[in-house]
Amino acid sequence: MSAREQARNQGGRPRDSRVDDAIASAVQELLSEVGYARLTMAEVAARAGVGKAAIYRRHATKQEMIFDVLLPDHFLAVAPDLGSLRADLAAVLAEIADSLTLPPQGTVPGLLADVHADPALGDRFNEKYLGAQLQTLTEILDRATARGELTTRPDPATLNALLVGPVFAWLFLLSESPDQLPALTATLLDATLALISPELPAPETNPAANS
Repeated sequence: MSAREQARNQGGRPRDSRVDDAIASAVQELLSEVGYARLTMAEVAARAGVGKAAIYRRHATKQEMIFDVLLPDHFLAVAPDLGSLRADLAAVLAEIADSLTLPPQGTVPGLLADVHADPALGDRFNEKYLGAQLQTLTEILDRATARGELTTRPDPATLNALLVGPVFAWLFLLSESPDQLPALTATLLDATLALISPELPAPETNPAANS
């Protein structure tokens, strides 16, 4: 059995949530202090005040540990239901943007490089992150179709690419400021909704903002 399988199949007494919290706090602190590449399991154990064995019982590798800390189980756990397609998509896009901007600089690109180099971790990423996005968007699109906002339901994967791709490019390819994301995501929503449902009315604008 691999180290990863052992970490996921530990029997015995339930895990201590206090240890989980200490590890998560240590990871977040050290990512800010030393960065993704230089962070080690030994440093996390020392900062958390736990033995390395406690970490390895939870996470087989450094990459898995960081992935689990940065992407908690409640990520997109419930699809928003705010009464309109625009409001639901805006809520999803905000949560995805947070997942990309909250980690310290360099963390997301470094983790993604390791995810693609590790097939098992890549499968977890596809299930827990991309899978959650697709499932949430599918529910939102189904509800919008039932409400009559959409005459034809678009492909959720295509919609995901239209919304998330530009956010990723803005942050990690163009290195633009996260402070401008609200304006970018509003523009993305306008453009995407015009493509998938041109019959929807455009959002109201504040005349004072344009004066």
